[in-house]
Amino acid sequence: MYFILGFDVTIWQFDTMCCRNRGLRFWLALCRQAVFTGCVALSLSHAQAATPTPLTFRISTENTPAHFQTKVVQRFSDELARRTKGRLEVEFRHSAQLFRDQDVIRAVNEGKVEMAVPGNWQLDRYDPWASLLTLPMFMGRSAAEHHSFRDGKVGQEISDHLAKSLNVVIPGRWIDLGYAHVFTSTKSIGGFEDMAGLRIRIAGGSAVAAHLSAVGAIPTIVAWPDFPNVFQQGRLDGLLTTYETIASAKLWTIGVKHVTENQAYFAQYIPVVSQSYWDSLAPDLRQAVRESWESVVDDARVRAGEAQKIAKLSLIAHGVAVTELSPLAIKAWRTQAMKDQNTLATKIGIPHALLQESERLLARSQ
Repeated sequence: MYFILGFDVTIWQFDTMCCRNRGLRFWLALCRQAVFTGCVALSLSHAQAATPTPLTFRISTENTPAHFQTKVVQRFSDELARRTKGRLEVEFRHSAQLFRDQDVIRAVNEGKVEMAVPGNWQLDRYDPWASLLTLPMFMGRSAAEHHSFRDGKVGQEISDHLAKSLNVVIPGRWIDLGYAHVFTSTKSIGGFEDMAGLRIRIAGGSAVAAHLSAVGAIPTIVAWPDFPNVFQQGRLDGLLTTYETIASAKLWTIGVKHVTENQAYFAQYIPVVSQSYWDSLAPDLRQAVRESWESVVDDARVRAGEAQKIAKLSLIAHGVAVTELSPLAIKAWRTQAMKDQNTLATKIGIPHALLQESERLLARSQ
């Protein structure tokens, strides 16, 4: 602009001296306009070149729009977009529009999606440490006990180990889904003895499968989008999941009629971001991801508990019969499932020292 102003003053001075020459004044005016227009265009082109192209930040989840987790991740997405002010183009896709959770870690590593929020039960195929939290010893523990354990030293060790094994970054604490219970179609479950021979759908997890096998059930892995069709075909007797998951998909419409609150495990979702993508982000964008995620965690945990209670009432209103096991019945179930826990832990690759430390912390919390 200094160049433009200086040139314009010079033209004006020359114009004054030649004011009697109308032809010269006309050409001077054209010259002034051309110089000004060219400089403005040049300035705009530099400004546009200095504006970076937004980085795409795709997030994949498997649950439906009505599901609690979907709503939480949507809030995170909105907050991240707000904080990054257009530098990240946040695209959130739910309902397995991009990938099923059982396939999403591979997609993250291949650069097909930047972030996912799979359940902790989905990850033991990559790292056996993920199985620790679904071992029978955690059955029936309070939410406060789970949070204390998972937010503490051992929980952080598990997150660090998962991040290294999966080649991802875990940008913050895990968010709750809640207790997984046994839901069935025709048979009411009064205790672990009633589980024998039942074909029960699970999302995955070696420890979850072993837990069911220990009480005589037949664990069957079925991807969530495929479940309704398989269930209606009579190839399953029930499933191990949460009230919120049942309610969000309205599974009473396809034959879910009973639930037994055995608190089999406490489900949580783990945020994972591609390591290579993370490395490409500027430090302030990494911080924005961490802060945006952490901003939803505490509220998400509270709302998860509320959502499970509301979902339970919804199931009752739609005719689903609820069996609430006593603490003694849950303890008996846990004792039965834990009979081979040490052998199971060794078989799936959980370090003995990690198992012992976990048992010590759980005993202290009682």
